[in-house]
Amino acid sequence: MSGDVLSMTLPELQETLTGAGLPAFRAKQVFQWLHQHGAADYAEMTNLPKALRETLAQRYPIIGCSIVRRQVSKQDGTVKFLFAMQGGDYAESVVMQYKYGATICVSSQIGCKMGCAFCASTLGGFRRCLTAGEMLSQLYTAERALGVQISHIVLMGMGEPLDNFDNVMRFLDLVNDENGRHLSMRNISLSTCGLVPQIRALQARRLQLTLSVSLHAPNNELRDRLMPVNRRYPIEELLAACRDYAAATSRRISFEYAMLAGVNDSDACALELAQRLQGILCHVNLIPVNEVAESPFHPSAPERVRRFSELLAREGINATVRRKLGGDIDASCGQLRRREQEHHSEGGEPI
Repeated sequence: MSGDVLSMTLPELQETLTGAGLPAFRAKQVFQWLHQHGAADYAEMTNLPKALRETLAQRYPIIGCSIVRRQVSKQDGTVKFLFAMQGGDYAESVVMQYKYGATICVSSQIGCKMGCAFCASTLGGFRRCLTAGEMLSQLYTAERALGVQISHIVLMGMGEPLDNFDNVMRFLDLVNDENGRHLSMRNISLSTCGLVPQIRALQARRLQLTLSVSLHAPNNELRDRLMPVNRRYPIEELLAACRDYAAATSRRISFEYAMLAGVNDSDACALELAQRLQGILCHVNLIPVNEVAESPFHPSAPERVRRFSELLAREGINATVRRKLGGDIDASCGQLRRREQEHHSEGGEPI
């Protein structure tokens, strides 16, 4: 971690600063400024002496992100951010408004290794995992830019969160810390494409977050085509892990199902999916996908989504249709990053 204060837990920060000769209470002050107030600069920490602020800034820089581009949907007010990270990398976040407050979709990696056929995040290639501090910085930077306090987090942006397990667990510990943001785990959703060992490791932690599993197909043949991870962890193995997870945590699993026209949206798919999910504490979140220019897939028609939902309900599987947000602002994570990469490769200035 080596000086990355935004990724440090309070005990780690206390050890670091007391080791530098500072009293322990200073660490708590810094921690609260970082995580309660979202301070991006030591100059904001007005209850610390100026000389100390300058020393801290030199020794322990706050490694965050900056806004490269912001898009605002004229349809629903959804805001898409392209953030510049360390090393010339770009990450994306989306802030969505709901009746219960603002939700941010946070990226956990620069790009993605998983190679899902319909996902924009994988198109620009995988670069690296984000630190806990870089994930937190997306939240704090968006809040400062919008002048709102975000109440819910979904780890569904660029990347596979469980492929960055340790940093994501640290992020969750930090955002939940009572001395910091103290955001309830029940206000956090974590999405995975189905990394079975990591699901079981997450189960052992008994966190009260919502686990969202990107399923997108009711059988191995179709899921193999859409999601390469299924070749390693087939649907039977994945659903067994999900069944155990729900039983151990008493938390309902959300199965994400992107509705792809003519691919996975037939009546037969709905009935097979319902059969697969019998007995699991779960619901299905049907997703009318956003168009991605580079993708051969298209969203299912509204009447087909409705029919699919009705068939699941008839078979006793609770299903909801996700409200489609940000369709006019490239809301699928990975699109802005790819466009920025292409622009730079052509020698252009940041767009």
